[in-house]
Formats: sequence, structure tokens, C-alpha cells
Amino acid sequence: MRYHCDDTIAAISTPAGAGGIGIIRISGDAAIEKSNKIFKSIKKRATEENAVARMSSHTIKYGYVVDPDTDEIIDECLISVMKGPHSYTKEDIVEINSHGGYAVMREILSILFKMGIRPAEPGEFTKRAFLNGRIDLSKAEAVMDIINARTDAGRKTAAGQLSGKLSNEIQKIREKLKLCLAEIEVALDYPEYEMDEEAGDSAMKLLEETKKILSTLSETFYQGRILKDGIKVSIAGIPNVGKSSLLNLLSGHERAIVTDIAGTTRDTIEESIDYEGIPIILTDTAGLRETSDIVEKIGVDRSYGAIENSDVVIFMADVSDKNRALLSKELLDDINNKFESKNIITVLNKCDIEAEQTVEIFSEDSVKISVKEKTGIKTLFEKIKELMKIGAIAENQTIITSERHKALLDNALYALKKAQVSYETNMPLDCISYDIWECGKFLGEITGESIEEDVMETIFSKFCLGK
Repeated sequence: MRYHCDDTIAAISTPAGAGGIGIIRISGDAAIEKSNKIFKSIKKRATEENAVARMSSHTIKYGYVVDPDTDEIIDECLISVMKGPHSYTKEDIVEINSHGGYAVMREILSILFKMGIRPAEPGEFTKRAFLNGRIDLSKAEAVMDIINARTDAGRKTAAGQLSGKLSNEIQKIREKLKLCLAEIEVALDYPEYEMDEEAGDSAMKLLEETKKILSTLSETFYQGRILKDGIKVSIAGIPNVGKSSLLNLLSGHERAIVTDIAGTTRDTIEESIDYEGIPIILTDTAGLRETSDIVEKIGVDRSYGAIENSDVVIFMADVSDKNRALLSKELLDDINNKFESKNIITVLNKCDIEAEQTVEIFSEDSVKISVKEKTGIKTLFEKIKELMKIGAIAENQTIITSERHKALLDNALYALKKAQVSYETNMPLDCISYDIWECGKFLGEITGESIEEDVMETIFSKFCLGK
């Protein structure tokens, strides 16, 4: 059934700040009527009123946005009309394409609000699309994943979900569960035919197949989370071992200041890069040492905080100087003891300089690089992939990226396991039937077929305004 809301909403749908174009989106029953009052098209060098009301769906007109109270021209613009149900929200939508300045867009919005249009809440356009049945909940969540995608691989994963990969897979499983429940229901309704054993065996075979599919899907979350959120990598070590130089080399530009003065970096510096479709969030940290300088000490404390919050730590050592290399080894041992479960890669810098005895201080699996000569970088990235257990993504593979989906899949799996245990312990078929029904309910929450209102509100509150 189509969701209907009496009010009409509006919001800026383009990023904040000055830009060549800014888009204000309006959705609801009054979208065309209100827009008609503030727009005058230009036809044969003369302005034309009531232009929006006469527009066909999915057409664009050029003209002016005006204040209907004063007839003052606010801006020139293009205005487009998409009539429901053939629109993003399945309601009437009008989009005003004005210049992207903050002042002009706020002025247009303020005029719309004076006319009784309500400011849209975060994610409300997509929420209306979901409630009106244009997209299911997993597709709605994919919208934000596409907007926030850091790499092309992340975009492709989100696009697959938006196109219905996950929804279709979940729907197929739920259909099988419904057939399974129907067989059990027949056996319960006609006990005289003694079909319990046959229905139970059939159900267990189907549940085993379903369990394998759900397990495989659930296991993709680890890789999906990385594609969505990225790998947090901090670069640590004593002062002046090349940490900032490595950040600059990996990011491809002079992101951090590099000098020969120890303690140049006094705060964490973050930069995002894309390595073979994997988002990597690099953090350059202040050199780790004892210091009486208050500002530098704060930087050192933040460095340890960055190490703690990282997925991988690149510990850099300068092997061109034996004394400094020994200091680095002591610090490395201390960090290994302090962060036992942390993925730490020892990176030996300045390996272009002969320093075999110094290199031997560190373990054999250390990565040898030269920032100056730009060598060893591919080996470093491959080591990160190895530690994070990142494999290749199969063509057309369905990957989940949402913690909510992961939790629901695991709940569905648990319900299936309960059904299997119930059957093995000779529990009545109606007990098994309930566990199967519960599995279907959890899967339905992924696509929004069975979702509580507070959960839905939480999901859409995380969306950006205007989407």
C-alpha cells in the first residue's frame, strides 16, 4: 500500500558550500503548486507565469525564482518536474537547479518554508521512497553506501546492493522457508496421514542448504566492512625515521611537513588513499620518545591513541644508523608488549644504504623499503592485505557491508540451528515451525518486510540531509 503524507518537504540536496550548481529538492502533494508560485519561465524573452503547473513530467524549464510577495528575482535557474508515482519518492517532485551559493539557496528555501513547505529530515526523501514501496530497506541503505563510497570497489559493492543483489537472494531464501512451513502445516493439519517424518526430513534438507547460503553471506561482512569503512593504518616510530615522508609518498602529495628537526610532527595527520580498490586511511603520528615539551607530549599521547585505534601499525625504523636502529628495536618491543593483539608491520627505511648488520637487529619478516628511492612500497601494501586477510572478490558476488545485516543474518542462522536441534531431539513439528518462521522474520528485517518503527527511524537518521 502506498504511504501517504499530507505535508510537502524540501531540502538542499547538494553538498554545503559554494558551487556552480545547487539543487533544492521538493517532494509531496503541494510540490508543483508551491513551485508554480515562485517560478517564472523565460519564453521569447518574456516571463511566463504558471509555468510549472503546465509542465509535463520529467521535463526541464529555464527561468527565474522570484519572491511571490515582492516579485523580486532571487536567481535564474532550471526547474525540473517528476510527477508521482514515476519519481524517487513516488510523490510529485520538483527540483530547483540554482547557482550553488549559500545565500541564494537559503533564500529560496526560506521562501518555500514561508509558503508552508516543511524542512525535510535527514534521509526523509529515501524514507518516503521506502515507505511508498519504490525500494526495499536494503536498497535504501545502499544509497548512503554509494554516497560515502571511498573507492570504486566500494561503489560497485553498494551499486550491487542497490540493484537488488542482496534483496533477491534474501527473497529466494524466504520463499523456500515459506514452502517448508507450508509442508509442515499440511502435516500438522492432517495427522491421520502420518506425514510428520517425511515433512521433517524435507525441512531439514532445505534448512541445511539455507544454512550454507546464509553462512557464506554472513562471512562476507569482514571484507564488506573493509570496502565500506577502509583499513586504519598508523605510521609510528621514533622521531626522524621517515614517517611523514612515507605518508607523502603513499598519498602522492606533500601532505605532511618534512624536516631534519626531530619532533616536527606534533599531531596526527590523516590521509585516505585507494590501493587496488581497498580504502586505506593512513595516520602519520608524532615521533615516540620521552619529552618535557608539553605540546610534543600531547602529540606523543595522540600517537599511542592512533596505534590503539588502528587495524594495522606500520612501525618504521631507520637502518642507516645503528644506534637509532637499536632505539627503534627497544621501542618496537615495548609496543609489541603493550599492544599484543595488534597487527604490526616492521618497516626498515633507508635500505638503499648498506646496513646489513643493522637490518639483522630486526626480524626476517620485516619489510625493507627506501622512501627516497621509492622501493619496497608494493611489498608493504601486500603485507597489509595479507595481515587483514583480504582476498579477491568473485564476479557478481553478493557482499554485505552493514552491521545490521550481519547481526540479522547471524540471528537467522541461530534460528535455523535451533530448528535442527529441535528435530534431532524429537520435538513436535510446531516447535520446529516456529524456529523456521523466526528465521524468516529476521531475514525480512533486512529488506524491511518486518521492521519496527524505531529501527527504521534510526537507519534513516544517519542519512545526509536532502537524500
